[in-house]
Amino acid sequence: MVSIIVPVYNAAAYLEKTIRMVEEQTFQDWELLLVDDCSEDESRQIICKYKEKHPDERIRLICQEKNQGAAAARNRGLKEAKGRYIAFLDADDVWLREKLEKELSFMQNKGAAFVFSAYEFGDEEARGTGRIVTVPERITYRQALSRTVIFTSTVLLDREKIPDRLIRMPDVCSEDSATWWQILRNGYEAQGLNEVLVIYRRPGRSLSSNKLTAIRRIWFLYRKVEELPLIQSCVCFIGWAFRATLRRI
Repeated sequence: MVSIIVPVYNAAAYLEKTIRMVEEQTFQDWELLLVDDCSEDESRQIICKYKEKHPDERIRLICQEKNQGAAAARNRGLKEAKGRYIAFLDADDVWLREKLEKELSFMQNKGAAFVFSAYEFGDEEARGTGRIVTVPERITYRQALSRTVIFTSTVLLDREKIPDRLIRMPDVCSEDSATWWQILRNGYEAQGLNEVLVIYRRPGRSLSSNKLTAIRRIWFLYRKVEELPLIQSCVCFIGWAFRATLRRI
């Protein structure tokens, strides 16, 4: 079974579509863990109403006692998960119908513990823009440091091969990248399925603000989380900046 973990915070605009999208997956052995992080909108009520109209024991609402952020919400989902496989999904992203089926088949064929796929940037309505991020066949820890190509909503992990302590996300900015590095640093490789299976919704925002935030976060990860020497941090940063620019051209 695949446990799908969705952190929910003020996601009322997307939740019904997200739940239906999971229900329409061609692979049906799943549970959907919707972890509400004390939303201030109607998110929790929407989930409850949906469950009343469409009873399905596979859909579970988990409520945090206080707002703690996406990492804590995902970790709560991991703690509650019953499946062998873990998939992360952000409430505003879109999975293609065969996402789980294709990734699970790919994982089994490769004998892999950690897989991820290509994805496409979408607009505010999650319509594909044609800007696709391709992925390598495999990625190691050293490669991942300068290539943040692993997108959270594309990831599938095997808990029989990777212990939960490595999947648990640290409470830092860019906790997803920090988690992939944590797994890879412990000797695992991530296998890339170079097929678009996810749409990354990107609503209009201040691009300059986003870039500055990303720069600060990646530098913090290098120096404070991974504790890389200054020169190695600079080398990784140059590689990261180059590839990040290419993804946006």
